[in-house]
Amino acid sequence: MKIEEVSEKGTQILGEVGKAIVGKDDVLKLVLTTILAGGHILIEDLPGLAKTLMAKSFAGALGVTFKRVQFTPDLLPSDILGVSVFNQKTLEFEFKKGPIFTNILLADEVNRAPPKTQSALLEAMQEKQVTIEGKTYPLEAPFIVIATQNPIEQEGTYPLPEAQLDRFLVRLRIGYPTREQEIEILKRRISRKKEEVDINAVVSPEDVLEMQRRIEEVYLSDAILEYIVDIINTTRNDKKSVEIGASPRGSLALMKLSRAYAALSGRDYVIPDDVKAVAVPALSHRLILKRELWYMRVSQESVIERILEKVPVPKFE
Repeated sequence: MKIEEVSEKGTQILGEVGKAIVGKDDVLKLVLTTILAGGHILIEDLPGLAKTLMAKSFAGALGVTFKRVQFTPDLLPSDILGVSVFNQKTLEFEFKKGPIFTNILLADEVNRAPPKTQSALLEAMQEKQVTIEGKTYPLEAPFIVIATQNPIEQEGTYPLPEAQLDRFLVRLRIGYPTREQEIEILKRRISRKKEEVDINAVVSPEDVLEMQRRIEEVYLSDAILEYIVDIINTTRNDKKSVEIGASPRGSLALMKLSRAYAALSGRDYVIPDDVKAVAVPALSHRLILKRELWYMRVSQESVIERILEKVPVPKFE
């Protein structure tokens, strides 16, 4: 598959998902960028902004399997991973796979489950496998976790620890639609005469894996690699705003995402604009800000944007 085909198929996928999601082209491109980079996605935003619909629509357009788990305070790890059941006919225990055995898993309101249940996702997200009673089961590729959380509900929630936040390649916010976009949402609902949006598969799981492999061949110059590391180092050295900066995992995230973003843009090489486009969603959740900034309502996103303005951009002929 050539890089032009990656870009062409990406455009087809985004066009199909765009049937369900109105006016959020930048967010949709970042979601697809993360999927092609092989990473997991955390969507943090208010209720009713189509977080679940977005995940389901991408699964439909990619032609992959999809399962949804509603995280609740009484959810157990076995409810996600699966459980061994005794078969009275064979007199042996048989493993019944849980919903994590899928291509795209939607972990809805992930911060509602207690830490023990949240940690059940850790091995699967990092190692792409599940270990139950000493036996390891590999997960079918591609495997992507799309988790959602509601930032305004504090009662009965368990904030994700930094160690788990760091395993998400990006954290995204969708935001409210504009007046015109919301009118278009209503018009589309009237015209289709039903709640469900019909999403057709425009690629296959094999195509997705081939697109992921092709992204590994996208070229990064030394100047781009230095630019990425300079951004990461600036997060560590910003003593006025940042308590703990991004780790090398942040550098790897920027590299993987900028490659995928370049490929979707039809290029087999990365330019500084690719790095800038993915820096905020890739790094904002990896920073721990000074306590006084939380009181002042300074966001991690605004700190990253300020850092991008400060770091010199490499020049290309």
